[in-house]
Parts: sequence; structure tokens; C-alpha cells
Amino acid sequence: MSDNTAPRLGLIRRLWRAFWSPTAAYSLGILLIVGFVAGIMFWGSFNWAMEMTNNEAFCTGCHEMRDNVFAEYKGTVHQNNHSGVRATCPDCHVPKEWQHKVIRKIKATNELYGHFVTGVVDTPEKFDEHRLELATRVWRAMKSTDSRECRNCHSFEFMDFTIQESRAAQSHQRAIDEGKTCIDCHQGIAHKLPAGYLERYREVAKELALDPSGKPGQHVAGAPGAGEGGLAAIRSYLAAVAN
Repeated sequence: MSDNTAPRLGLIRRLWRAFWSPTAAYSLGILLIVGFVAGIMFWGSFNWAMEMTNNEAFCTGCHEMRDNVFAEYKGTVHQNNHSGVRATCPDCHVPKEWQHKVIRKIKATNELYGHFVTGVVDTPEKFDEHRLELATRVWRAMKSTDSRECRNCHSFEFMDFTIQESRAAQSHQRAIDEGKTCIDCHQGIAHKLPAGYLERYREVAKELALDPSGKPGQHVAGAPGAGEGGLAAIRSYLAAVAN
């Protein structure tokens, strides 16, 4: 064996002994293996808990949601429609991206406090009293993220305006031209609107327009509505409909 090989083998043997030799009571190798297995178990349990608290059954498990907003949601286009495709509570109110989902789950702990401790909306009367405040929180979140959860299913880029009803096509075209986002027009798509909602929503939009941390309107005016070159075809179609 060459002189260069002997030191290399000696180093490997020393590393192997260090890996398995006792440190206090346990070897470094055992500690790493146990830590690795424990990490997998923790990560699996964490993700399991995230998924178990991210479904319609969990969201409607408390009477505040079941007797109020879920009851309003029943029969809407997001629950029953010709295609059978449903948007459940987490589809609209919980981000799909992991980092945003974790933040939303942390914020939801405040809702648990309201449920178990203060009972702030534990009757229909209390819920209606706070409805505008609750709706405002949702509008602000959706507006500031350019209706991120809506866009998991809906996208201006892939809409074919030529097969939409003329009013819908015109509204979507105007939304593109003016840089609007979904929640600007669809505040009451699945739930009852509170009194004074329009004035409050305008306040929210104004606040976010002045706040540099808000990000309304990520899409830009002139973005294609039905693929590349779609705007010209859409405008031509709308002009023909108008005539």
C-alpha cells in the first residue's frame, strides 16, 4: 500500500470511530439517527395537523361558522354548479403556498381565543353585529394579495371572453383595463353582505392604495384576457356585440 493511501485510510477509520464512539452515554451516530427519525416524525405530524385543520369539516365544526357563513354558502355557485367543481372554505380563505399557509394558521389562533374565551360571535345577533368588521378583514387580505386564493381557480389570462355573457365579458375587460382584482367586484359571492359594505370596501381600497406594504392589482392594465393577442380579439368581439 502506498504512503498516500495509508493516511487516507487512517483518517477514514478515525472518522468512523468518532461517529460510533460514545459521547457521554450515546455515540454521535446514534444521536444523529435518532434526531433524523424524530425530525421526520415531527414534520409528518406537523403536516398532518395542517391538513386535518384545512378542510370544510373542520372549518364548520364550530357553530359560529356552521350556523352563519356556512349556511349562507350553501346553494351558492361555489357549492352547487353545472360542473360539480366546488370551492370549500380553505380554498377561498387559506393560501396554498406553504409559507403563507403557516402565517394564516398562526393568525387563526386569535379566532380560537374568540371562540373559547370571549364568545365574541357566538350568537347570530353577535355575528351580525360584527359582520362588517369580519368582512373587512377578509376584503383587506384578498385585496392586498391580488385575490390570491381566487386566482388558484380563476385567471384573466385563460378566460375566453368570447363564450362569456356579454355583461360578464365587458366587466372582465374593464377590470383588466383598470387593473382591478377579483374582490373589487365579488365581495358577496358566497356570503351575505353587511349594511354599509360598499363604503367600507372603498375605504379599504383607498387605505391599501396609500399603504406601500399593500399590493393590490398585481396584474397590469392591458394584460391578455384569453392568451397572447387575446385583447384584440376580445375588444373586437365586444364591439360586435355592442353593435
